[in-house]
Order: sequence, then structure tokens, then C-alpha cells
Amino acid sequence: MPDMQPTVLVLTALPLEYAAIRAHVGEREERVHRDGTRVEVGRLTTTSWHVALAELGMGAERAGVLTTQLIDWLRPEAVLFVGVAGSLKDDIEIGDVVVGTQVYEIHGGKQTPEGLLVRPKALPGSHALEQAARSAVRDMPGVRAHFVPIATGDVVLADAESEIARFIRRNYNDAGAIEMEGSGALRAAHLSGQLNALVIRGISDRADAEKHTADASGSQQRAAEQAAAVAVAVLHKHRPRESSSDSEEEPQGATYGGDHIDFRGSTFHGPVTGKADHLLWGQSGAHSLT
Repeated sequence: MPDMQPTVLVLTALPLEYAAIRAHVGEREERVHRDGTRVEVGRLTTTSWHVALAELGMGAERAGVLTTQLIDWLRPEAVLFVGVAGSLKDDIEIGDVVVGTQVYEIHGGKQTPEGLLVRPKALPGSHALEQAARSAVRDMPGVRAHFVPIATGDVVLADAESEIARFIRRNYNDAGAIEMEGSGALRAAHLSGQLNALVIRGISDRADAEKHTADASGSQQRAAEQAAAVAVAVLHKHRPRESSSDSEEEPQGATYGGDHIDFRGSTFHGPVTGKADHLLWGQSGAHSLT
């Protein structure tokens, strides 16, 4: 475990996405997981957030596995996946930002003689983080944001008339953008105990035959910077839990959390038993429940 626990895990797939977020994080120090995964841990200025940055590479399966590893290692309060995506809607333009109200896994289904029977899988983004994003972008006149579902697929879509494009329009017609990692990260966060998580994507192309031209014009860089700006604004709005603190020390003594008692750091003698009535403090530092 690192000696400084980060609070929020910010994930990217591409180097330019990582660089766009990294520009906002100071006092960075690289940490290495025992299996080789690297993060930079730093501070988001003017906030109390510790931030851990990771560049995972492309693909939902890879993102899911590595996000699970990083959550288990770093124990963050929130996870953001930040990067670029292709637009699936005429009114979502290059340079806009899409905040995922939910994320679809588009490859699930059953192939039958009658065709593919789609079995949609969707994970919602964190309500608290989404609300922070909605509030933040109201004061960002240079950002045009859309709060819509995002489609995740292991495909780079560069043909709006392809079979996969028609498949998405037919079965996931409210999706506003397509990318390759969001569902993996959100599922890892969900399986780690309903951890707050959100996907934020800047639009770098229209997922059509002009993708190469758009990329060559520098649209990926601009889109990554817009997504990073929104992610940082979200963290300025969304506060760490009250139990969090900049101190690296664990609280001493037993604490009551509403439905459990935390004895970390306590000293007690003899057995501890409990039921749901009330708490009594015993002699000689002993804690007992009756």
C-alpha cells in the first residue's frame, strides 16, 4: 500500500488523455503496484483531494481488470474515466463533452438463426458525481456538455454506415458517444461496493469516415483537454466524505458509524459481543456491546 492514500482515481487510456489531466495535478509522485501497474499520486490544487492518475491502455476488459486492481490497492472514494470519444448524434459536435448518465456494453447477446438477440447491459454513472458535473458546467461557458448514455465497444468506429453503427443506432439509440473503456471501469467500481464512478469524454470525431481527418487536425488533443477541464471542475464541486481528512493517521478509539462500530486503533481486553440495542463502555478500556 502507498503511504499516502489517494482519494480519487482518475483513469485514462491514451497518453494525450493522461497528459491533459496531469497538467492539473501538482506534487506528483510515481507509485508502482507489485504487479507493475504505475500511478502518479498528487494533489488537485485548491481542493482537499488526493489524486491517483493511471494510463491503462485501450479496451474494456483491460480497463476492468486494472481498475479492479487499482481500487483494491488504493481504496479511492471515487473513480473517473476521462478521455476522448466519437459522437453518435448530429447535435453532439467535435469539442463537446459527454458525461455518461449510464454506460452500455454493446457486445452482449445471443446469436440465433433469426439473428442476434441483444441482451443489453448498462451501468449508471454516480448520481452524486453527475450532479456535480451538471453544476460545474453551468459556470464553464467554453464547454458544451451533454448528459447522455455512452456506448462501450471493443471497436474503433470510423464508418457511420457500417453494420456495427447500424446495430448501435437500432439497439442503443439514445447513446450519444462511443468509446472503448468506460463499461469496464464502471463495472469494476460497481463490484467494489457501489463506489462513485463517472465517465467523462470529449468528442474528438463523429465516428465516421472523416475520423482520420479530424484526428489529424488536433481534435483529440482539444477533446482531451475539454474532458479534463470538466473532470477537474467536478472534483472542485464534489467534496470528499466527511470522514476523509488530509491526515495520514487513522482515527484512534472506537467510532460508531450508524450500523457498525469501528475498533481500529482501539485497545480492549476480553471478548466483544453485541446486539442492536445500545453501547456500554466496560472497565479497564474494555469495550462491550449488550
